[in-house]
Amino acid sequence: MANFQTVIFILAILIGLSAIADKIKLPYPILLVGTGLVIGFVPFLPNLALDPDVALVIFLPPLLYDAASKTAWQEFTRSIRPITTLAVTLVFFTTTAVAAAAHYVIPGFSWPLAFVLGAIVSPPDAVAANSIIKGLGLNKRVIAILEGESLLNDASALVAYRYAVAAVMTGSFVLWEASLQFLILAGGGLLLGGLLGWLMTVALQRIASATIQTSLTLLAPYLAYLAAEHVHASGILAVVSAGLVITRRTPEVFSPQARLESRAVWDTAIFLLEGVVFILIGLQLPTIVTDLHGYTTGELALYSVVVSVVTIVIRILWVFFSSYYPKVLGWSEQSTISSSDTDKPPNQVDWRNVLIVAWTGTRGVISLATALALPLSLAGGELFPQRNLILFLAFVVILSTLVLQGLTLPLLIQLLGVKSQNDQAREDQALELLLASRALRYLENDFPMALPGPLKQTLARRYQLLVNELGATLQESEFGINPDNERSLVGEMRAAERTLGEYQQSLLVELARENRFSDEVLRTAERRLDLEMARLDASEQAAGE
Repeated sequence: MANFQTVIFILAILIGLSAIADKIKLPYPILLVGTGLVIGFVPFLPNLALDPDVALVIFLPPLLYDAASKTAWQEFTRSIRPITTLAVTLVFFTTTAVAAAAHYVIPGFSWPLAFVLGAIVSPPDAVAANSIIKGLGLNKRVIAILEGESLLNDASALVAYRYAVAAVMTGSFVLWEASLQFLILAGGGLLLGGLLGWLMTVALQRIASATIQTSLTLLAPYLAYLAAEHVHASGILAVVSAGLVITRRTPEVFSPQARLESRAVWDTAIFLLEGVVFILIGLQLPTIVTDLHGYTTGELALYSVVVSVVTIVIRILWVFFSSYYPKVLGWSEQSTISSSDTDKPPNQVDWRNVLIVAWTGTRGVISLATALALPLSLAGGELFPQRNLILFLAFVVILSTLVLQGLTLPLLIQLLGVKSQNDQAREDQALELLLASRALRYLENDFPMALPGPLKQTLARRYQLLVNELGATLQESEFGINPDNERSLVGEMRAAERTLGEYQQSLLVELARENRFSDEVLRTAERRLDLEMARLDASEQAAGE
């Protein structure tokens, strides 16, 4: 009961903070972690330790699924090579570099223990990364690289982590077994998640209820995660793969009402889950510090600075090296972080974008959960060596990357003079113009309903104004609807508008397959049409009553 009351208290704090977050001008994760730190030292509250199983099973699947559902598929596939480089090669490189630093700086820190620490702090976190870069106006490719990396890197880190822990427990390590395990873990997770995502879309197509469809999307990440973990594949990659597959088919399998309802439910759920996770991260420090003995403040400060600096600097060096010298590593120039500026060659490296990618390496819930999941004792009954120090250093890296990089990233973008090259407003207008002009042509030439002359003129006039003025207000009074047959004409108007709306939705599906517009713009147009269809539903229900 005490823990339940504490969770309710945390939710109340979270909702209160959200109301003032914009005024404080702090990145949301930093504000929440800082609040958790303060709450953790309140004497009348019980210590609320974060169970790693709770973090990995309850919080992580929906957070990763939501992040995958918001990933721009086109940019993700175009940037798959730099994403893979960061998600696999950089993770192992960071693990090795941190392990070397910890082994030589911390007395008595064996190589297996050092690799455990390196694997824990090596992967940037998807939830933290998405929260930090949101609204900063980065170009689409940079966002896709950062989001894609944080979605895929956990499998690499978890393989390194599992084998490092096994080396501590047994004293042995076999490289080829670790490499094979990584392929099985990653490949199995991706394949199983993709299969479950496809099966879920088949099921969703056969369900008419928007509530049930929404409920299935809430269940999907847990099904993918648990199924993959059951067969010893990567549950994290299974969730990401399922999320990408389902999202790709969303325009085809969901009704407009289901999309609106699902988005509202997911926005609320993710708001609460993200907030609770970041506050819980901050709450862990008092317990970690209490259990930490045998080190002076100076020693802890030295170890913390060394591990944090190595974690941050290694990423910067690797990102710049792999971007400017891809041929040295056997990659083509297509794997570099190219500029999106219109006045530069498409594959020319923009050092400003490279620096932004290099500097955005915030750690979060994965690092903390894997640290807390360390065994308490070895096979022989001895305590797991240096466990409390590893927990402390992992927390310091999470806090330092969140605070240092999270606070300075907006300032860095401003100093670099980086401006968004997405030009979403223009693309929005282009898509709106295309939809309106196609709808007008469909109304004039292929419309399946027989409409009274004034009604057809009204619809034609509406879409003609959209084509000519892109959003000008339509004055329907010019057409003088006869009050005697107004009810009949209004009903036919709704039916005609619904038919046109359904045609535009099917056109959006075709445009998504052709990759003519970005995912974000297509989603905006889709939501606009969904809202229009919802308005028609409400109008018809009111008329029926």
